[in-house]
Amino acid sequence: MEIQTLNPTKPRQRQRIEAFLKRNGLRFDDMHYYAAVTDDDGEMIAGGGLKGNVIKCVAVDDAHKGEAIANTLISHLIAHANEEGHSNVMLFTKPKNRQLFESLSFRLLAEAPEAVLMETGIGGINNTVEALKKIREESEKYKEYNKECKENNKECKENSEECKEEEKTNLNTSTPHPLNPSPSQPLTTTTPLRGVVVMNCNPFTLGHRYLIEQAAKQVKRLFVMVVREDCSLFAYAERKAMVEQGVAHLENVTVIDGSEYAISQATFPTYFLKRLDDAADTQMLLDLDLFRRHIAPALGATVRFVGTEPTDRLTRRYNQLMHEVLADVRETARLEKKGNAVSASRVRKAMEQGDTSTIRQLVPPTTLPYIIARLATQALQAELDTTPKPGLVDKDNNGAHRDMDYALMQRSIDTLHPYFVKLALLGSTDALPTHTSIRDIGIEAEKAMLSATNGVNTHKGALFSMGLAVVAAAHEERKIAANEEQILKERNGGEDVLVSLQTTIKALAASFPDTNGTHGSKAKLLSKGTTAIKGALDNAREGYEMLFAEWLPFYIERRNERDAHTLHKTLLRIMCDLDDTNVIYRTDLATAEEVKQEARALLDNFSKAALKDMDRRYTARNISPGGAADMLSLTVFIGSIQT
Repeated sequence: MEIQTLNPTKPRQRQRIEAFLKRNGLRFDDMHYYAAVTDDDGEMIAGGGLKGNVIKCVAVDDAHKGEAIANTLISHLIAHANEEGHSNVMLFTKPKNRQLFESLSFRLLAEAPEAVLMETGIGGINNTVEALKKIREESEKYKEYNKECKENNKECKENSEECKEEEKTNLNTSTPHPLNPSPSQPLTTTTPLRGVVVMNCNPFTLGHRYLIEQAAKQVKRLFVMVVREDCSLFAYAERKAMVEQGVAHLENVTVIDGSEYAISQATFPTYFLKRLDDAADTQMLLDLDLFRRHIAPALGATVRFVGTEPTDRLTRRYNQLMHEVLADVRETARLEKKGNAVSASRVRKAMEQGDTSTIRQLVPPTTLPYIIARLATQALQAELDTTPKPGLVDKDNNGAHRDMDYALMQRSIDTLHPYFVKLALLGSTDALPTHTSIRDIGIEAEKAMLSATNGVNTHKGALFSMGLAVVAAAHEERKIAANEEQILKERNGGEDVLVSLQTTIKALAASFPDTNGTHGSKAKLLSKGTTAIKGALDNAREGYEMLFAEWLPFYIERRNERDAHTLHKTLLRIMCDLDDTNVIYRTDLATAEEVKQEARALLDNFSKAALKDMDRRYTARNISPGGAADMLSLTVFIGSIQT
């Protein structure tokens, strides 16, 4: 017998794995590695796979059971997982196999009628439990310290009026955010000591905040655990930060890292279940049993809080099972706005529609910078995905670029996103941020981009224009949040909101010095003063006049008409007007003027076939309207933050 390595991603090898599993009553599941035990004739008699640190699809032919093949196979899989950097290994299996895997050093983590979860190795659940116990101990120390500080403050107030100002600045005194008033929290000796809320927050809404506020009234210490799994629109680090900032006014609330042991539909394998209908309940029951056995005891929590679920069937079923499995589950009716439950899905839908006014009604101000940053990233993505484009990188080809492709551009966008978050948070202040603070983040972002792209300048121009707009948009939302009703009344609707945003962009750009070495500055030299060429900084200092006056209305009109070629046509509309310094730098002034004329002609008589022909010709002539692509992204972004 020998162990062969099979690659589940290769069709023929996958077919071999599937045939073996089917013979043993199992289904194929997502794996990156599979080990097959073969006999002297090369026939597969046993096998098992890995997905990360999870062992999957283990089977031994009936004729070879009892020959200790499973021991050899499992040892091989554990060793391979260790080589890949996993110190502990987990597996899901049928309950009847529990004893077998216990004999192979696996320990039970959770069980349900149709499945058990087990693990082996160093650390694992024990590390998670110890970390949670430490968090609980630290929260108790903080409570005692805070109590002492309050008593000191009280004595200070009684003895001296001057201490009132000192009390306001005391870091241990929780002051409610003016926009997030803290609820009163009358606690008694019978109040449960600790409770837990587990939430995804994609993104964090007023509904999430309301649930936490209501739960915090009912316990002496509330732990909010943010789902760690990164399969949401907003990354885990962003979701956790949103929660932390959104509940900072609640002094008895501690936001903690999500458990790595949360079991979701994405992580729970179903290959061994007889009926796929059992999968959802089994996944939920395992997740709840993990919480009951390990998470809750480590935190000393006796209460689980949850919001009612009026729409999603699976979440409603999860709540039902929670009541059956856990001793004390308390449901809070969902917060409603205008008769509809406040939900993260409504926020995401409003983001798709560019409906900022609805978003403002559904999220706390602390969430808005993260939404603005995500909209900026989505705008860059929308430009990249627009296919075909003349001479530009898209899904079909690399255009006139030999050093760029779609994957590289995608990597660049992903790299820039965290810096858009930083810029949005920087702008979300009462005073406009300084040029230096914006520049420093921009330099960090550019270095990260160049590192991710091996030195290729994929989005330098877009980083500048989008970065300024992100800071400006976040600053405008901060002003609106401070006094929304009055400001919107004074501005008399969307047009004045856009005017204010444009003014803020101008103010930010005015602080930037003239540039040297950019495509824009080189294009100006090529023009030799014969033409008034405007570079990226010039356009920003003017507040992107053409964008607000022409391109944005053009884009919004076609978007509202649901034109399938909205982005193609908007790109052409921009190419009609823009002195594209990227085109001038790569060719000459005459070609740049020709590009404008061709864009106008194609826009007047648009067809996708003609656009593809333009792409072929521009690629051959090394023409790439990169400046227009940047302005397309910016137009989409501005259109998504202001209705």
